[in-house]
Amino acid sequence: MTDVPKSQVDTGTAHPARVYDWLLGGKDNYEVDRIVGKQLPLVAKRSAKQNRAFMTRAAGWLAGLGVDQFLDIGTGIPTAPNLHQVVQRIVPTARVVYADNDPIVLRHAEALLVSTREGKTDYVQADVRRPDLILEHARGSLDFGRPVAVSLVALLHFVGDEDDPYDIVRTLVGALAPGSFLVLSHGTFDFEPDGARTIAAPYQSGGITIHPRSRAEVERFFDGLDLVEPGLVIAPKWRKDKQRPSQARSAVYAGVAAVRGPLNSP
Repeated sequence: MTDVPKSQVDTGTAHPARVYDWLLGGKDNYEVDRIVGKQLPLVAKRSAKQNRAFMTRAAGWLAGLGVDQFLDIGTGIPTAPNLHQVVQRIVPTARVVYADNDPIVLRHAEALLVSTREGKTDYVQADVRRPDLILEHARGSLDFGRPVAVSLVALLHFVGDEDDPYDIVRTLVGALAPGSFLVLSHGTFDFEPDGARTIAAPYQSGGITIHPRSRAEVERFFDGLDLVEPGLVIAPKWRKDKQRPSQARSAVYAGVAAVRGPLNSP
């Protein structure tokens, strides 16, 4: 893999960010992406929306704790509210760095860079498989001597074991100061026994290989960290307010964990 992703948009092959955009009801996708999306079962569309809602709740909760630095990897095509909009409503001085490897997301980067006057947003076109490059760029905007929230939302199920996703997460977490957080969601077939046919096969037909993982496999991403309540749960059940968690089906696990240190109190 090259250090810098190709800048030309490949309209002949489906891309996870564009399929996700279609599942969310967006319009920044091509026919090849829509073909994949239309083959997916209802639970996939529901899970995309549940995943987006999880990101919003988790980012808002962290901003409420006072976290003012965010590194969002696998950003996807801008869909309101974007992470920076969520956190800068609470902490106007918050700094956010986005990273994605899809050139179409780069085309929309200006929308992601609209910040509050007090805050800052930045964007890097890079692949999560090169966390060193992402961190190098992010250090231009974020102070890694202070807490940073790293977001890996609905991303790592597109990274196969051959690329060692656990080492990718260890590299990212290893750069974080105590009091930082990891926000992560991941696709699973634990509740979809026919998922290989109904979910994986449509993605494969579009040239996208997915790697759903079990609860135990997803929990490994949080090794050495302190999972905050309610722990690792399906996406609609992760919330920190008093509202009753949704009981809807989901094909996504979600969790937030703290890097041990003075800001770890959930």
